[in-house]
Amino acid sequence: MINAIIEVFPVLMKGINITITVFILSTIFSYLFAFIAGLCRVSNNKLVRAGTSVYVEIFRGTSLIVQLFWLYYAIPMLFDVGIDNRLMAGVLAISLNYGAYMSEIVRGSILAVDKGQTEASIALNLSRAQRMRIVIFPQALRMMLPEFGNYLIQILKATSLVSLIGMTDILYHGNILRSTNLSAAPTVYLLLLVFYFIMALPLIFLTRKGEQISKRGVAS
Repeated sequence: MINAIIEVFPVLMKGINITITVFILSTIFSYLFAFIAGLCRVSNNKLVRAGTSVYVEIFRGTSLIVQLFWLYYAIPMLFDVGIDNRLMAGVLAISLNYGAYMSEIVRGSILAVDKGQTEASIALNLSRAQRMRIVIFPQALRMMLPEFGNYLIQILKATSLVSLIGMTDILYHGNILRSTNLSAAPTVYLLLLVFYFIMALPLIFLTRKGEQISKRGVAS
């Protein structure tokens, strides 16, 4: 068993940079899409709300794998333009998918802020933008933190899907090794579980920290 681990470990390490790169970029763009879409869904403009709702429902209602294949394979074939870069396709698919889910957290948190806060800010003669920036959004952000932390872990696990379009992440290298040496399969997938768990540990810590921050100053 020790010999098998020694043989498998360096192979999986070849893909760690891709996994981490996809995770970091996907996280950044997921949050960006989430905040943009979430704020648009509470906009007074009906067209903005409707357009954003279409995006959210499409990406929440369809499979991430299908979205990944669509962005990398289907769009270039249908329109003779598209995303030839695997990294761009993988990051965009994950970001659009999880951005759609997290936009509901943004929208729900904003709507959950007590109406009295809005009424008080109106009484202070603050504009809508000022009310959102100074009063509502800071309070809503605290409510978002726990769920955002949970989605960090979900995004990390979703990075494994980029191996389906040929990106050489840790799962890709693990599958190649398993296909050439079937007896190594238990060791390969055990180490993959360990790899993802170790990478998730700091995210679990951040999630718990976010929960603590969100409860500070809140009456029980």
